[in-house]
Amino acid sequence: MNTNVRRIIELNIAIIFMSTSGALARYIDLPVPMIIALRSIIASVLIFLYCKWNNFDFKIKKKDRGVMLLSGVLLGLHWITYFYALILSNIAIGMISLFTFPIITSFLEPILLKTKFHKAQILLGASVLVGIYFLVPHFDFENDHSKAVLFGVISAVLYSLRNIITKSRIVDYNGSVIMFYQLLIVAIFLSPTYVLYDVTQIDNQLPAILLLSLLTTAIGHTWFIYSFKNFSTTSVSIMSSSQPIYGILIGIVFLNEFPTSSAIIGGLIILSTVILESVLAIKIQASSN
Repeated sequence: MNTNVRRIIELNIAIIFMSTSGALARYIDLPVPMIIALRSIIASVLIFLYCKWNNFDFKIKKKDRGVMLLSGVLLGLHWITYFYALILSNIAIGMISLFTFPIITSFLEPILLKTKFHKAQILLGASVLVGIYFLVPHFDFENDHSKAVLFGVISAVLYSLRNIITKSRIVDYNGSVIMFYQLLIVAIFLSPTYVLYDVTQIDNQLPAILLLSLLTTAIGHTWFIYSFKNFSTTSVSIMSSSQPIYGILIGIVFLNEFPTSSAIIGGLIILSTVILESVLAIKIQASSN
């Protein structure tokens, strides 16, 4: 099999695994911080064992430790806000609002990495706002759908920052090692949840938590980080735009949860804009080479 085709297939499998987060977040009946803490602890152990098995180097240079810590905190906050978005609404709204992150990335990268900003991105950003309007036409903080979209967009900002930092500063390390440290940071960051919340219900939710930890996190997210070495951030953004579609389909099959017509319209606008932005970025990158 052609190497590029194999890499594309691997990336799409990683995206499908990551897409299970929507249905699992809706299914697991525990406080969100506890879900993320358990997910991080279990997944970090699994990835640690995988890294030890393969004799990966765990050493992090002193100059990169602060960046690793920041990226882990951003990942934890991203997951918490994303899960609140899913729980407050549904899979479609939660995942589609998160997928404003490629457009947000296109605005943040020029600011953080001092690259050139292109005017066309302003129009694309406006298009995303139109898509968000369809997700929640009557924004009201008393409305759970409005809160969900707000949490989803905040999660997208946090995710964009984490990806930019990971890609620009710590991508030289093995992808599994990066994910292990980020998960360990999240687990430590959320360790107070075991004192603050009732832990007696964990046993009933353990199978779903194990799925979230193994399938979505240990395999999906680690594989996704590996893709940064094989594709540009822009290419990954284009292909990962299929994640809400996979997530919605998983929700239909396993939870019988169908998106509303307005969510479909908003989703199509946002995902189309993401693809257009990604194509624009590829053209810009080609013209600069």
